[in-house]
Amino acid sequence: NASLSNPKAVIFGCAGAALSTPERRFFEAADPLGFILFERNCENPDQIRDLVRSLRGCVARPDAPVLIDQEGGRVVRLKPPQWRAIPAMGRIGALAKQNPKAGREAAFAAGRLIAANLAPLGIDVDCAPVLDVPAPGSHGIIGDRAFANDPELVAELGREFCRGLLEGGVLPVLKHIPGHGRAMVDSHADLPVIDLHRQTLALIDFAPFKALRDMPWAMTAHVVYRAYDQDAPATTSAKVIAEVIRGDIGFDGVLISDDLSMGALSGSLASRAKSALEAGCDLALHCNGKLREMEEIASGCGELSKAAQDRVARARSLLHKPEPADIPALAATLGAAMVQSAAMS
Repeated sequence: NASLSNPKAVIFGCAGAALSTPERRFFEAADPLGFILFERNCENPDQIRDLVRSLRGCVARPDAPVLIDQEGGRVVRLKPPQWRAIPAMGRIGALAKQNPKAGREAAFAAGRLIAANLAPLGIDVDCAPVLDVPAPGSHGIIGDRAFANDPELVAELGREFCRGLLEGGVLPVLKHIPGHGRAMVDSHADLPVIDLHRQTLALIDFAPFKALRDMPWAMTAHVVYRAYDQDAPATTSAKVIAEVIRGDIGFDGVLISDDLSMGALSGSLASRAKSALEAGCDLALHCNGKLREMEEIASGCGELSKAAQDRVARARSLLHKPEPADIPALAATLGAAMVQSAAMS
C-alpha cells in the first residue's frame, strides 16, 4: 500500500485531462510525492478537481502536493476567460519604482488572486514567484517574469506576492534558486554558464533568495556558477546546494529541481534524477507526462530522505484554509495598479 511507504522523491506530470489506466497503474506503483499540472491538463474547474482527486487517489494521500506554474503574464496554465488574468510581475515592478505602495499592494493582490484561482481546484503549490534579477543582455526567457533588476525591490515585491499566496491557502515556490537572471541562453534548450565573482553574485543574484529564505519551497536553476562549480549546474551541484543554497542563502525549505527533461542537462533521465537528489535536491521534477520517461526517472529516484520528509511536513504546516478576502476589491486594486502602470510606460 503506497500510503504505508515513504513516497518517492519525485513530482510527476500527466498526459491529459484525465488519467489513463496505464498512468494510474504507474503512479500507484511508483508512489511519487506529488504531481504538477500544465495547460494540457486543464479544461474546466470540475475536470481539474476530478483530475486532482484521481492523482491523489493513486498514491492514497489526500495531502499529496499538486503543483502548477501560475506566475502571471506569459507563464500561466489557467487562462482567461475561465480564470482571472494576472499581469506579468515586471509590470508590477515598473509600477513599484514609481509608486512603492501601489507596487506592494499590486504584488500582494496578484498572489492572493492567483491563490483564489488555485485553491478551489485543490492545487496547493504554485511555482512562483520568480526572484531572478535580469542582467543587461541576458536571455529573454526570464524577462518580464522577474519583478525588477533591483534585488531589494525583487525581494520586497516577492515577499508580498508570497504573502498573498499563503493567505489564500497556497504554498509559493521561489524560482530559480540561486538565480537565473544572468543566463545568456535559455536553459530549456542550452546550459547557461555564469562566470562571475562570488561577491557580485551574493550582492545581486542571490540576495532576493536570501531575503526570502524562510519561504517553504524553492526550485533550482539549471545554471552553472563557475565561481563554485566549473561544470555542474546548481541542480546537480553538491557544492552549489551546500555552499550557496543551504549555506550562504540559508534556505532550509523543500528544494525541488527544475524540470529534468530540459536541454540544459545531460545524461540519461535516470542519471539526471539520481544526480539531482544526490547533490542535495529534496525532489526531482519531471513535467511532460510521457510515461516511458517517467518510468526511467522513477528508476533513478529513491524514497524521500528524512530531511526532505521534515521539510515537506514543515511546508505543509503553513497550509490552511484561505483567509477571508474581498476578491472583487483585490481585483480592482490590481486593475487600477495596471492602469497606472500603463499610463507611466
